[in-house]
Amino acid sequence: MAQTGRTGQADAIRIAFWRVDLHTRGPGEALAQIRDRRPNAAALAQVIATLSPDIMVLSGVDYDMQGHTLSALRDLVAEAGVTFPHLFAPQPNAGFDSGLDLNRDGRAHGPDDAHGHGDYAGERALAVMSRHKLNLPKLRDFTGFLWRDLPDALLYGGMGPALAGHHRLSSVAHFELPVTLPGGRELALLIYQAGPPVFGDHPDRNRNRNHDETAFWTRLLEGALPVPPPPASFVLIGGSNLDPFDGDGRNSAMRDLLAHPALQDPRPASPGGAAHADPNHNGPPHLDTVAWDTEQGNLRVSYILPSAKLTVTGAGVLWPLADDPLDAVLAETGTLHKPVWVDIAVN
Repeated sequence: MAQTGRTGQADAIRIAFWRVDLHTRGPGEALAQIRDRRPNAAALAQVIATLSPDIMVLSGVDYDMQGHTLSALRDLVAEAGVTFPHLFAPQPNAGFDSGLDLNRDGRAHGPDDAHGHGDYAGERALAVMSRHKLNLPKLRDFTGFLWRDLPDALLYGGMGPALAGHHRLSSVAHFELPVTLPGGRELALLIYQAGPPVFGDHPDRNRNRNHDETAFWTRLLEGALPVPPPPASFVLIGGSNLDPFDGDGRNSAMRDLLAHPALQDPRPASPGGAAHADPNHNGPPHLDTVAWDTEQGNLRVSYILPSAKLTVTGAGVLWPLADDPLDAVLAETGTLHKPVWVDIAVN
């Protein structure tokens, strides 16, 4: 628990992001896991309570229109000691059938032909739990933004006008959600989850799309989109599935975003990541956020990037050493991703 560095500061809020992979073989099973208090769900709630964030952004939680899954998870976390009165779970592109052959494999209606890859509608969605009021009337949802409309979009071979008029950029979701902080100040949360760069029957399509899902934010901050940039006080949060140096993605998009003058990188770190350094990687291992057991190894793919004028008072990746009891709890959750947190001064 000491690794989280939570000191109860009245002048700071904690924002956390975690890819929890709480999606399953079909609709409703994630909800059943939570309601049945299965070990993975109970461990997930315990970790969130240990982090004790003011704003918890989760990726990989199945979406349902009535919000039952997120509400049940909120209740399970409350039993572990942390209460979130405000919830938001937008419908994702994942599993939302486009009716078209988006991946150009000669067949329509497949998992990779959905607006975002998925075997069923609502798979692998984003969700927000907050102690502070979410200003939903001011939500800006970019989930339906067309890939072709991104300046300098990479696109892919075979995307003719018919597909370009329907192909969305976001694999899961992109949105800007304002939250009202103590004292009335408003903070914009820029939240997204990108798809992996290499999978399916059209790897160039997915690698380019993964690049452009992160490049979207760079273009927004530059004022290059047909919508205005975010306000001065914002935090960019999400999973890019893209390491700045290693892995099989087009890394330049992540490096460009990290270097943008409107942002700061708190460089959240962990002892667990440092202890599992990959000698073949160029990136610093203590910044890694996922422990993949495949050839690509450990990478930094989860990010919390506050705007440049905000004051960061702490940051970290919750990846303890193997002898820490919390390491076993994290393993019980079933996800290979580690939670990332950043503390920001309210005033």
